[in-house]
Amino acid sequence: MTKLKLTRIAKRPTYTIGKLYIDGKYFCDTCEDTVRDLSKVDKVPGQTAIPAGTYKVIVNVSPKFKRLLPRLLNVPHFDGILMHRGNTAADSSGCILVGENKQVGKVLKSTYYEERLVDMLKNDNNITIEIV
Repeated sequence: MTKLKLTRIAKRPTYTIGKLYIDGKYFCDTCEDTVRDLSKVDKVPGQTAIPAGTYKVIVNVSPKFKRLLPRLLNVPHFDGILMHRGNTAADSSGCILVGENKQVGKVLKSTYYEERLVDMLKNDNNITIEIV
């Protein structure tokens, strides 16, 4: 069983930066869309981060990207939420981008972190992510 935890540390008007931990150990930084309270405002398609909570994660082939990627299941108001490479919230559509936050509002070296993450998770059938 693998426990992922994403702690959102910088909620900005156009993006969100976080830290991703695997089994309590820091793994990388993340970039997401803007966090919105969906109980008070409408979701802005392609520009809204998923709600905080705990979700089951599977690793399967993404029909869009044609490669193995971690997929979050049963996310309220969202479908097809993945963890993948990308640099800014514009690359996200609600997904969680992995990398190093060395520049304001973006993550770098995302291909490296995506490949490492998939390699670590691909043989585990019991993965969860807690987003706080």
